[in-house]
Amino acid sequence: MLVLVAVHLVGGALLPLLARPLGRLVWAVAALPALATLSWALARAPAVLDGRPAHAGLDWAPSLGLRIDMRLDPLALVMTLVVAGVGLLVLAYGAFYYRRANAGREAGLLVAFAGVMTGLVLADNLLLLYVFWELTTVVSFLLIAGARPGPKRRRAAEQALLTTVLGGLALLLGVLILGHQAGTFRLSAVLADPPRGGAVTVALVLVLVGAFTKSAQVPFHSWLPAAMVAPTPVSAFLHAATMVKAGVYLVARLAPGFADVPPWRPLVLAVGATTMVLAAWRALRETDLKRLLAYGTISELGLLTALLGAGTRTAALAGTAMLLAHALFKSSLFLVTGVVERATGTRDMRRLSGLGARLPATCAVAVLAAASMAKLPPLLGYPAEDAVYAALLEGEIPGERWVLVAVVAGSAFTLAFTGRYVWGAFTTKPVAEQLATQQGGVPRARSPLPLLLPAAVPAALAVLAGGWAGGTDALLAPYAHAFAPPEGKPYHLALWHGVTAATLLAWATLLGGAALLAAGRRLGPLQRGLPRLPDAQNGYRATIRGLSELSVRVTRFTQIGSLPAYLTVVLATVVVLGAGALLFGASPIGDVPLWRTPAELAPALIALGAAVAATASRQRLAAVLLTGTVGYGVAGLFVVRDAPDLALTQFLVESLTLVVMVLMLRRLPPRFTPERPNVVGAWVRSFVAVAIGAMVAIFALVTTDDRRDGSEAPDYAAHLDETGATNAVNAIIVDFRALDTVGEISVLLVTTIGVVSLVRVWGGAGAEPGQSAPVVGPDEPPGPRRGAGVAARSPSAHWDAPQQRWLPGAGERPGTERSMLLEILTRALFTSIVVLSLFLLFSGHLRPGGGFAGGLVAGLGFVLRFL
Repeated sequence: MLVLVAVHLVGGALLPLLARPLGRLVWAVAALPALATLSWALARAPAVLDGRPAHAGLDWAPSLGLRIDMRLDPLALVMTLVVAGVGLLVLAYGAFYYRRANAGREAGLLVAFAGVMTGLVLADNLLLLYVFWELTTVVSFLLIAGARPGPKRRRAAEQALLTTVLGGLALLLGVLILGHQAGTFRLSAVLADPPRGGAVTVALVLVLVGAFTKSAQVPFHSWLPAAMVAPTPVSAFLHAATMVKAGVYLVARLAPGFADVPPWRPLVLAVGATTMVLAAWRALRETDLKRLLAYGTISELGLLTALLGAGTRTAALAGTAMLLAHALFKSSLFLVTGVVERATGTRDMRRLSGLGARLPATCAVAVLAAASMAKLPPLLGYPAEDAVYAALLEGEIPGERWVLVAVVAGSAFTLAFTGRYVWGAFTTKPVAEQLATQQGGVPRARSPLPLLLPAAVPAALAVLAGGWAGGTDALLAPYAHAFAPPEGKPYHLALWHGVTAATLLAWATLLGGAALLAAGRRLGPLQRGLPRLPDAQNGYRATIRGLSELSVRVTRFTQIGSLPAYLTVVLATVVVLGAGALLFGASPIGDVPLWRTPAELAPALIALGAAVAATASRQRLAAVLLTGTVGYGVAGLFVVRDAPDLALTQFLVESLTLVVMVLMLRRLPPRFTPERPNVVGAWVRSFVAVAIGAMVAIFALVTTDDRRDGSEAPDYAAHLDETGATNAVNAIIVDFRALDTVGEISVLLVTTIGVVSLVRVWGGAGAEPGQSAPVVGPDEPPGPRRGAGVAARSPSAHWDAPQQRWLPGAGERPGTERSMLLEILTRALFTSIVVLSLFLLFSGHLRPGGGFAGGLVAGLGFVLRFL
């Protein structure tokens, strides 16, 4: 399982690179991971259906309890077959749909999406499931947007991303709460012993919000019709068979353990039934074939949400049967729509006419898939709908009467918009021909056979699965066994159960849908006469505009351009959070000696006095120097407290920081900007400053005094002799702690970069290879031209002119800004400073020093050289 997912992801990354040398064959390579997954799932199917799930795991961070766990059980098997099977057909379709220019990118993204979707359905860890959940969102964003997105595709991709990411954040919070309450994030373990309680209720509501956004349930559904601007293969794979079923899959996965928790069943039934009816009613108004199918998909996803979340055996069986049927007929219809669009150049049914006669094979495939969507026998949609009504008539679902009414109405609308799809795409319509003629002529029709074959396969499988209902039941029933069986004989899929209430209701639904289709011309005025429901797309746009306006208003209030105000807010937040933690969780401080020796008093007073003076200073340079004095006073305290390594580091860091800040002051006025007298602001800042100082001091005392026996921290001091070192600090950093060693190496690397950038000699125009151009002062004439005499170009005539630029940039300064004393001292001291830095580097094992101190000393040398 892990290998299959990894192959998909690696293949998705490599396919864009292989597109140019392989050409169209890149699609054959892209199909290999899906073919391998399909073969693997079929090979494991007998054992899985017999009650022996397959497992795979990998320790990721054992010390943190993080594992990559995967599990192939009956539900995961069905979803894996759908993902791999439809993915294989879509990749075959894409070989003839995409142009060569963007074939590699699209093939790679489709393969990557198949991989993350496979990982999602196989994940047996809640955190791992969330990771794949968000990866599907990212890859779908890239697929919808395209390589060179226009405004429509970009907006659609952003809408899909924002909506599903919002649900993903809710899902993450719910997953964390659920795993914490269960004591494990292993999904199979959570379902084996599901937790209960108020926190679990909150977690389930959050998880369902994530599922509703991913599966385009009302009111989060508007992103799916907008995403129909994506190419046909993307719509067929993501928006018919895989991504939109991720939320439905999550509902089905958690239902065996949590369907009886109070908010679960009412929520999934209400949202699912409402979505089914409203989306199907909206589909009757659409004239774009893909948007009609999109609203049909939303409607059917609502039915799946209600069935798979109902928590009964028959509903689970009906839901998985409808899930499989929907994947087959909807992927086929989306691919057929792509064939129609490629053949005619349009998807507008108002311009399409007579395609049934001109594209008979395409029409036959469409009618076959549409018959399954309309729930006509002997296709799979018919026994699936029969199972739906049987589940709703069992009497085990609370509130089943109104759910049953909604499902009957939604199913009748489904048959009506299915007939509208076939009528709009393939029948002869004089009005359409007249309109098309006015708009530039009736579209030509060419039937690309390679595009039609992948669309025909799922339609044929719908016939096979419906005719062989017993085999389909054997595939789907093992998941339904997770629920308690109803009283009497369990329900099984079959084409004919005799004359039952469910059968009569199914046929009544067909008659009702046919009546709606026959009254199609009257539906338009009826819909226009009814009160218009709020448009979800307008709601999304209004929400985005509202958030943008809110952000502007908030930033006007918070981003006022005042650094003191920003620091006050940040430090006040630290005080509130830190003080709260100290008050509620800190242990008593105990006895605190004011000092260990009287020698500590002098550096402490220096630091405190400099800090107070810095706050009262109005000169920037004086304030910086006083702040540096505070640091030097603290370094003096380290010396008195026998911490030479800390003292050395503090001295060096303070010196380097002091120089950098002084250099920055060259760009600022000498005095602080005078501010308007604001007594309240001054008192607030003073209070926050004192509070943050007190909190940090108390925090230091608490953490120092809170030493407990039985610590699991390693005893480095006991192994100090093994390092041959006498400096415990450096031995721990270099010999025991790998991350600290990386830090030491990083300091040396930064120092080396500084050496290369500051010490190397630049060549100038006209200089010989390996030499620098002579230094020319600002008031000196340029050197001799090529045509000058021999005397002028003779080396002996300019024996005292510098031949190398030892200090880069020295010649660029006017003479008034140059200090001869500083240049001479730098030449005299620079080499000694570098030697001192190397001494600290190598002697740190036995005495104060080390790589960090050595790097800081070298940095000071380079700063001096720069000055």
